[in-house]
Amino acid sequence: MADLKLERDFPVSPQDLFAWISDGSRLLQWWGPEGMHVPDHNLDFSRTGPWYSVMENSEGQQYKVSGHVTHVDPPNSVGFTWGWHDDQDQRGAESHVTFTVKATGTGSRLVLDHRELADAEAAANHNQGWTSSLRKLEAKCK
Repeated sequence: MADLKLERDFPVSPQDLFAWISDGSRLLQWWGPEGMHVPDHNLDFSRTGPWYSVMENSEGQQYKVSGHVTHVDPPNSVGFTWGWHDDQDQRGAESHVTFTVKATGTGSRLVLDHRELADAEAAANHNQGWTSSLRKLEAKCK
């Protein structure tokens, strides 16, 4: 098992950053790596329960991920499970993600913890994906 932790500072209030990481309409504006869009989803991290998203690249390749929102604590944190689906729509190994928001002197900090990834390669791949997604979020929160 491997874990991944990323931190980013944003020049917005904790309440505003929390809205960006929990509200479905805002999530869609940054969810998925650069070059991807989300044609199908039920993203809403403002409540507990199931979620899924299908990310699609410019060549039309689709990548489905799903899970369950396990906790919502506005404006502090959101936790959810994460599992990729294969070509037959079978869900694979489950990992856990927590978004934590903390106030800073200039706005707020997002701490992204992605735990219980299969191995170091999976952690490296998720590092790339989350880093790309967070660049999109940074562009929205200026």
